[in-house]
Amino acid sequence: MSSDLIRLGRIGYVNMAPVFFRLDAAVEEIVGVPTDLNRQLIAGDLDVAPISSIAYARNADTLRLLPRLCVSSEGAVESIQLISKTPLARIRTVAVTPESATSVVLTKVLFPEAEQVPLGEDAEAKLLIGDAALKSAFEDPTPHHDLGRLWLERTGLPMVFAVWAAPEPTHPGLSELEDALVESVRAARAEPEQLAYESAERYGYPAGFLARYFEKLRYRFGPRERAGLYTFLEMARDVGELADVPELRFVAATGATV
Repeated sequence: MSSDLIRLGRIGYVNMAPVFFRLDAAVEEIVGVPTDLNRQLIAGDLDVAPISSIAYARNADTLRLLPRLCVSSEGAVESIQLISKTPLARIRTVAVTPESATSVVLTKVLFPEAEQVPLGEDAEAKLLIGDAALKSAFEDPTPHHDLGRLWLERTGLPMVFAVWAAPEPTHPGLSELEDALVESVRAARAEPEQLAYESAERYGYPAGFLARYFEKLRYRFGPRERAGLYTFLEMARDVGELADVPELRFVAATGATV
């Protein structure tokens, strides 16, 4: 592919479907789980990608944010689940997924007394994200606890799971690409049934389930989302997962919001 194309990371989960629903932009698309995209972006192998909020914070000195896009929820998100028969107040061990840095740190923030072990090891609870969490909700009768809901109950704020970040120096076409991503989200919001149908075809979930799921996700990076992100980063610092809370630095851009 031409080196002029923006190398755009895409999380391989269904939560990205609205952002790519009608994306009208010439890009080189690289698909991966969040932690893969985090590594590639920080290494300079991607020009822009949605990356874990905590990964941005840990590398904020070399990254810039797209000012209008994030992945967040205000309450239940469905695709980040803590699964346990043990009452929440008594959980002391959690097996955590290797796929998402933000969800692992959010678990630490919400359950600071619990030891974290790799997924697959014995633990009183396990953390699943993305499509694995959605699938588990269908198949496993064990109680599922939505971390987006637990976060809202704790803070009263949205939880920003991912931000769109770019390494410096930034690609000159990023503002135009952000416009195109925003327009795709708008198109998805305008055609929710078509979005759910096409996503069901691609990802294999019932369209009605996906329609309800997409209603829970937020992509606009507005004042409440920024407040929620700062709160999360402050709490991550307080449990030893972040040295300092960085300033949010943005790619210069103009245009309407999602």
